[in-house]
Amino acid sequence: MNHSNPSFSNIVETLSNLQNEASLFHLPHPETSLPSTGELKQIISILKEILFPGYFEEVNPEENTYKAALTIKLTLLKKKLSEQINVGFCFFCKKSDLDCSSCKERSERIAEKFIDTLPKIRHSLASDALAAYTGDPAAKHISETILCYPSLTVLTHYRIAHELIKLDIPLIPRMISEMAHAETGIDIHPGAEIGDSFFIDHGTGVVIGETSVIGKNVRIYQGVTLGAKSFPLDGNGKPVKGIPRHPVIEDDVIIYANSTILGRITIGKGAVIGGNIWVSHDIGAGETITQSSAIGKKPASNT
Repeated sequence: MNHSNPSFSNIVETLSNLQNEASLFHLPHPETSLPSTGELKQIISILKEILFPGYFEEVNPEENTYKAALTIKLTLLKKKLSEQINVGFCFFCKKSDLDCSSCKERSERIAEKFIDTLPKIRHSLASDALAAYTGDPAAKHISETILCYPSLTVLTHYRIAHELIKLDIPLIPRMISEMAHAETGIDIHPGAEIGDSFFIDHGTGVVIGETSVIGKNVRIYQGVTLGAKSFPLDGNGKPVKGIPRHPVIEDDVIIYANSTILGRITIGKGAVIGGNIWVSHDIGAGETITQSSAIGKKPASNT
């Protein structure tokens, strides 16, 4: 491009005016950068080695050797995670005179609290892997679900991100969730509550909204949406954030492909939702809903 061209100079002048489209510009805290996708990928890699021993690295079964290797991994995890948490806090910080040492100490404490949840995360993921194996006749071994199934990939990211978001860490949980979304085509907000033994069969196109609540032993198929029916607005006409607006799915529910469940409704324990159905009303425990039975169903008044 010819830099002497007047139109080029005009473009430079226009783009250098940071008051234009100001929402797309961010002035970071001094000496900090954005949270790093590359670093977060390394953190996920370390966590997968910890959560699935022997699957993503070679493991020496000798007890003392494994404990020593695990200690090294946890130490590295704490260092990298606390650094990214601190960067996340700095990303939104607008105080130029802030004592950064307090935030660094806070970030280290939060990283330690997250590490305390690792046994819980591993337990949940073990139940998810078993649910995938028992729920899919095509699975020949539980190892296949861990190494190959998008359900396990996205649930690994989700269960990590969910514990981080519970610790009030900004931005990073969403970044971790979106890594798996990009890889699998499954979109789970880290704020959703999902019980153990959860299986997403095939998975492509599944959407699970922020305030969804899913019980234990639930199975859903590709294309299922657990979404919001409407968005209440505040006095300025903007959506009210943080209110429960997504479905509650109780234990032992099955939702077949391409069904859409909208609003703060309840799908009762053991219910079965057939494929290609729009549901915006409560479904009782044990009910089976198909396209023919859904026609003419009167929506519940609480939706």
